[in-house]
Amino acid sequence: MKTKLIILGCGNSVGLPRIDGNWGKCKKNNKKNIRTRCSALISKGSNYVLIDTSPDIRNQFNNNNIKKLSSVIFTHEHADQTNGLFELRPFFWKNKKKINIYGNLKTINHLKKRFNYCFKSVPGYTAIVQPNIIKKKFSLGKNAEKISFRTFQAKHGYTKTTIYIFEKLAYISDCNDLSVVNIKLLKNLKYLVLDCLQIPKSPVHFNLDDALYVNGRLKPKKTILTNLHPTLDYNLLLKKLPKNMIPAYDGLKINL
Repeated sequence: MKTKLIILGCGNSVGLPRIDGNWGKCKKNNKKNIRTRCSALISKGSNYVLIDTSPDIRNQFNNNNIKKLSSVIFTHEHADQTNGLFELRPFFWKNKKKINIYGNLKTINHLKKRFNYCFKSVPGYTAIVQPNIIKKKFSLGKNAEKISFRTFQAKHGYTKTTIYIFEKLAYISDCNDLSVVNIKLLKNLKYLVLDCLQIPKSPVHFNLDDALYVNGRLKPKKTILTNLHPTLDYNLLLKKLPKNMIPAYDGLKINL
């Protein structure tokens, strides 16, 4: 059974265009420059696993005609990856059971504080999610639809982000930890979805030079850059990249 990944959103924390209509250095007539906040969806049969709950998740699901959700895995606790959690209520109503969500301990504890009504029923709101602390190895789904994951923790500034490896793909969003090049399981994968915020150095993200370095050391067949800043025009960035690297765009579909 084939596994697919959809890049639902590949923009940085403000998206593109920004809320004030600013397009930065990106050309507004290129649809690939329209970027919502980072999320992705893994599908295998009827098993639909969401990576992060972007603030734009409702439009992302509707734009990609996604009508199912099985579970959610989080990379980290920041708002641009988690603020759409409340939007998942219709799947709780539809499936009549709590949605299993997975993340590291810090992320789950943070979500419990920020979205307490999603975890514990209060007057007027029924709890919709069931929290789970991720393990180094775990799987989601059953039988032919099962997706197996390996996880690693990496630096993202002052916090930690979770790297997910599944089906010969690694998903590394929001990271500035160059030591990932020493993780053997990340080497020679089919796909690498990789943080690349901007061209100047960043204290909490990979910049373009970092992304090129990681790509060169890990040697995937294809690297897809995500979490892109408004200063990174799609076509201009594409021209700077080697043949095995491309910028992500919202709606990009990958067959695994």
